[in-house]
Amino acid sequence: MELNQRIKISSLIIAKDEEQNIRRCIESQLNCIDEVIVLIDDATTDRTEEIVRTFQQVKCEKVIWQGFSKTKQLGLSLATNNWIFWIDADEAITKPLNAELIQFKNELPKLNAYSFPRRAFFLGKWIKHSGWYPGRVTRFFRKDKIQFSENDVHEHLVVKEEVGSFKSDIDHFTDPTIEHYFTKFNIYTSLAAKELYQRKKSFKKTDVLLRPLFIFLKMYIFRLGFLDGFQGFLLAVFSSHYVFTKYAKLWELNQKKEN
Repeated sequence: MELNQRIKISSLIIAKDEEQNIRRCIESQLNCIDEVIVLIDDATTDRTEEIVRTFQQVKCEKVIWQGFSKTKQLGLSLATNNWIFWIDADEAITKPLNAELIQFKNELPKLNAYSFPRRAFFLGKWIKHSGWYPGRVTRFFRKDKIQFSENDVHEHLVVKEEVGSFKSDIDHFTDPTIEHYFTKFNIYTSLAAKELYQRKKSFKKTDVLLRPLFIFLKMYIFRLGFLDGFQGFLLAVFSSHYVFTKYAKLWELNQKKEN
């Protein structure tokens, strides 16, 4: 076998109502990824599926949503390659990272999982501070060695060994508008509160009094969010509100249990 045939990569994307992002995501990886798998939530109402099916080299499946982790595990079962690149529909592989991945495929990897720096495009600005950059994420792994966590929200790869590092960025087009941010906000705070509740986390008043304040100070002051302009200020405020709402919803769940 020739050296450049040693490694083939499958990418895994799950998508719901991502017509604004999915084309960019797929096109960014066509030169470096050997198999692109897109799982489309069957509750999707926009043109996501239509756009995906214009790419003949993409394996597209419409699926019943099972939660973030279980749906991704389903995607793993469809991959024909052992190396998996997990990428979200609102993300894209940059040209420098594309080149790094091609080089990786021509080498013998020493590790089973690798991370990338991720830069976020938030309300029209690349966020360079606020604790968001470089914001390394572990997204590239061998599926026979590494698995997804069972988390309902903020699922991740369970890696109990050394993680390698790529130098180049993944781009994350996270929130083009404030409306988009708060559409996700309600869903994610509910999932996060449910996860805390299932872990039998008790509610304390300090959760809504001190935690949000700490998050704001950490992001805006200590992690230099003020250098990200007004977007940095909004990001710190929104993030503190996220924490407040998550714990308020935990309080609500505990109240229902007591009643």
